[in-house]
Parts: sequence; C-alpha cells; structure tokens
Amino acid sequence: MDYKDYYAVLGVAKDASSAEIQKAYRKLARKFHPDVNKKPEAETKFKEINEAHEVLKNEEKRAKYDQFGSAWQQSQQTGAPPPGYEDIFTVFTSGADNRAGFDFGGEGFSSFFDMLFGSGHGQGGPRATWSTGPTRPTQQAGVDHEASISLTLAEAASGGERELTLTDPATGRHKTLRVKIPKGIRSGQKIRLPGQGGSGRGASPRGHLFLNVDILPDSRFRLEGNDLYTTLPVTPWEAALGGQAKVSTLEGDVTVKIPPSSSSGRKIRLKEKGFPAIKGPAGDLYAEIRILVPKQLTPDEKDLFEKLAEESKFQVRN
Repeated sequence: MDYKDYYAVLGVAKDASSAEIQKAYRKLARKFHPDVNKKPEAETKFKEINEAHEVLKNEEKRAKYDQFGSAWQQSQQTGAPPPGYEDIFTVFTSGADNRAGFDFGGEGFSSFFDMLFGSGHGQGGPRATWSTGPTRPTQQAGVDHEASISLTLAEAASGGERELTLTDPATGRHKTLRVKIPKGIRSGQKIRLPGQGGSGRGASPRGHLFLNVDILPDSRFRLEGNDLYTTLPVTPWEAALGGQAKVSTLEGDVTVKIPPSSSSGRKIRLKEKGFPAIKGPAGDLYAEIRILVPKQLTPDEKDLFEKLAEESKFQVRN
C-alpha cells in the first residue's frame, strides 16, 4: 500500500483546520470534476481529491491517518495498530541506528508502508518481507461510511421517502438511493442504510452507510424540544378588542381566537400542533402575539389615535 499524502493532494498544511480542508476540497472538486474537466487525468485526480477529503474531514479518521498513514483503515476496522506496526516503526525512524539493516531504497515513508504490507518489488527494487504477527484476515466486514443529509423542518416532521445522490469517494462514481425518513427525526440523529458502505473482504458483508441528519432553519417556526414557536402579528385594535386570525402550522393554516386585552408576548397554545415525537404525542405550537402599528398613519387614523390618547387613562410606565 503506497503512502498517499492526503494533505498534499488537497494542498493544505498538516495542521489545517476543518474549514480550510473543506474550502480546499470544494475548490479542487469544482476544477477536476469529470463533468467540467474533460482531460483524461481529471477523473483520476477527482478520485484522489474525494479520497483525501473523505479521510481528513472526519476527526477520527484523520487521527488514524496521521498515526498510521495509508494503513489507517485497517487500524479502524480492527481497533488496533497494524500487525508489527510498533516494532517496524521503531526500526524505520531509527535513522543511522538501523540495527535490522533493512534497505529503504531512499524512498522514505512510502517504502516503509510498502514493506509493512508486503508489496514485494516496488520502484526502489526488491524489498525485505517478514511476518511479525497474525496474518491479515481473508474475511473482513466492509467499513462503514458516513454522509450528511439536510432536511426542511416539514420533511423531518412528516417523514417519508427521499431520493439521495451520493459520490463514492474511492471511485468518484455517483449512486442514487431512496432513503426512508422516519417521522419526527431530529438534527444530530443518524439514518442507517445497511449494506451501502464499503465492500467486505472475501464473503464478508458490506459495511453500512450512516446519514447524519441536519434540519435546516425555518423562517416560520422555532423548534424547542418538541414544541414549535411562531409569531402572530396583530393590530392594536385586535389586541385591545380581540378577534380571529390565521396561524400557520406544519399541517396547514388554522384559525385561532385572539383574546381581548392581549399584549405583545402573550402566547396562544395549539395543543399537539408542534413537532411530532418518534414515540408519544406531538409537541405543542405556541403563537406569540406581536402588536404592529401602521408605518404611516392616514389623517383619520392619526385623529383617532389622538382622541384615544386623550380619553384613555391607561398608563404603561407607572
């Protein structure tokens, strides 16, 4: 397994932040995407970019890669360093004190991993091979993959099916999946798609694909727990005298009564009209009254407000 410098592939420093890695990936992906760049080498470059991004964007995978290089996947699957990693790494980094006398052929870190995983004859000529522990398993389950899926508040609330197109980071190929969205799913939860991950070794099954759910902000509602909050604008006379108004819910508009003598901030509760729970009843919807006045008064409106100010004994600052 040749060592691949994923940082060099993306053109970032090894201490680059997640934001810097994402920015570099997007720039290169646009440049080398096969649909845009028709050069023969563009597809290969695009695959390398996706492979590097898939590892470096994930903190756990990146840490494994920084520690084990190209062997990070084997370490992730087994939960332990590659067989003999500790001993060989000591020999490799010993420099002039190369007690074992292995020939690295001047190729440095890449050759080290060639030797570690038995590539035999590489560019630098014959390589030493040895066994320091258990042989690699002939059967091994495929690795799990992760991706993100963004849902509107209404989509997350209602559930259902959605078509999702994903790009395989290893091959650059696209595949389309139909994903079942559970009703009432929340941001941070995962949707598991069995058998849509990496290929298994031998007769072992494929890994799984986990979709990390992100619910997009909604201009109408604020979600707190399972309760939804929305704003109900009313006129001064509706607030004073009461009335009726339409309120938006996730299921459509409903008509509510505005109680007389309502001040801004008063909440009208609509039971179980909030966000659905995966188990149990849905939350409530709270319509918060907000009193608005005309931006510009007509002469008659101004006259009426002036009369009200003269007649009213109501004091708000005492």
